[in-house]
Order: sequence, then C-alpha cells, then structure tokens
Amino acid sequence: MVRPLARAELPNDTAALARYLVGKVVVRELPEGVASGRIVETEAYVVGDAAGHGYRGMTPRNRSLFLERGHAYVYLAYGVSYMLNVSSEMQGIGTGVLIRAFEPLEGVGIMRLNRGIERLRDLARGPGRLSAALRIDRSLDGLDLCRKGPLWLGRDDHGLACDDPDAGEIGQSIRIGISKDANRLQRFYVRESPFVSGPRALRG
Repeated sequence: MVRPLARAELPNDTAALARYLVGKVVVRELPEGVASGRIVETEAYVVGDAAGHGYRGMTPRNRSLFLERGHAYVYLAYGVSYMLNVSSEMQGIGTGVLIRAFEPLEGVGIMRLNRGIERLRDLARGPGRLSAALRIDRSLDGLDLCRKGPLWLGRDDHGLACDDPDAGEIGQSIRIGISKDANRLQRFYVRESPFVSGPRALRG
C-alpha cells in the first residue's frame, strides 16, 4: 500500500528533500487507471542557485515554485518536454527539486501507450520521459502533492533505506544538462539502477 507523504515528513531543506524523495513513489491517477513509479533520481535547486528558476524572483510562470514545500511546479522546457518539480522550502522561497527518473511500478501498460514505446527501462529514464509517461502538463502546476488527487507523492514499505543519511544505495553527483552553477553536487540517485538517466559515469 502506498500512502501520501505528509508535509511534516518533508525536510525543510532543498538538498535534504531531494535526497529524501529518492525511493519514494510518484502516483498519477488517470481516467484509465493508476500509473506510478519509484523515484530513482532527483536534483536540488537551492537558494542562490543561478540554475534555479526562482533565482531572479517570482513570475507568473514560476509562482508555484514559491509555494510551501510539497507542491508541484510544472514547466515546459525548450517548448518540448514538461518537467515535474516539487517546491521545497517555506512559502515565498523559490526553491525546488526536479524529479528526473523513476522505476515503473503500476500501470506500465498505460505508460507504454503514453510514451509509444515498449522498453521498460526507457519509460521514465529522464525528466521529459517521466512527464510524458504520466501525462503531466501545466494543468497540474501548483497541485498539492501531499494529498491524493490527480498527482501525488507517497511511500510504501518496499523502498530503499533512503531516510538514513548513511545509506549506501544513494549516490551524489553534479547535475545534468545545466551550464550555471554546474559544479554543485545536488543530484541524488540510486546507485546501479538501470532506470537512472544521464551518462554512465554519473550512474555508478
């Protein structure tokens, strides 16, 4: 059974939240059924981070990033792919966690239809693929992810021991595909998972 994450469970620190979310479950409720996956890769975008969308302040486009931690911030990257982020600190602070990849759990057939591919490993290996697999778009921007609804975050009894800061399953590296503040070690991922995105050197 997957239960929603309570807001009180979420660390009130962006990097800590990015690490905490590895091993948790993202759930999408669609008319044809439920699709879900276990998060295997995240990236943190912290206060003062030039790569973060909140760096220059609030705009109509990014205002969901400034909500209290645990809300969805969805944006369209390069006019092609939607990206799912989780607001990460107190209301008014524009920081967030990008959900980069997950291991498919429930509703694999739904995700295959949404993506138009069969290969399980590639259904949600990367943030654009993930959003396409779950049919995520701007209509979900601002949604409270700490309660059941069209899109929410949960946990079950089968995840990694990711709440333990010394858990060896979680790797840490630089983030992928950015040019500003590119050397920050704010990407967290499940070591050796075939569902993690990025170059091989950043997946071990």
